[in-house]
Amino acid sequence: MLRLSRLADYGVMVMAHIASEPQGVHNATDAAAATGLPGPTVAKIMAKLSKAGLLASQRGAHGGYRLASPPAEVSVADIVTALDGPIALTQCSSGPSACDRENLCVSRRGINRVNTAIRTALEGVTLAELATPYDFFGPYPPRPNAAVSNA
Repeated sequence: MLRLSRLADYGVMVMAHIASEPQGVHNATDAAAATGLPGPTVAKIMAKLSKAGLLASQRGAHGGYRLASPPAEVSVADIVTALDGPIALTQCSSGPSACDRENLCVSRRGINRVNTAIRTALEGVTLAELATPYDFFGPYPPRPNAAVSNA
């Protein structure tokens, strides 16, 4: 099963929360309460995202973090890379000579295509999309053709 690390998953949640109020300044305590994540983990995530240039820190009594770029310019791939490093499905996808079996591997070419497809998919989803409220039928407001009760 392919899955994001817990830190990357939580990072996407935190960034989506921040993007829901992109002009605001957010601190780890409030972000943790809003997302239901542990405070120390949120603080660690925000510090790493700031170091990567995705968040800008603001000092002072009303300090915290704000988005460094508009939500439409930040992709899920940016967040995952900031928290987990380069997106690589396998060790050999992370660069040349990453594996001692590289010369014998017949699947590397195919794996690299899969890796590129995953990276491209993550690059295609922006923080603006993630911050848009969503229900099971799609983004709010609800679809106009939704069934109406005859009560």
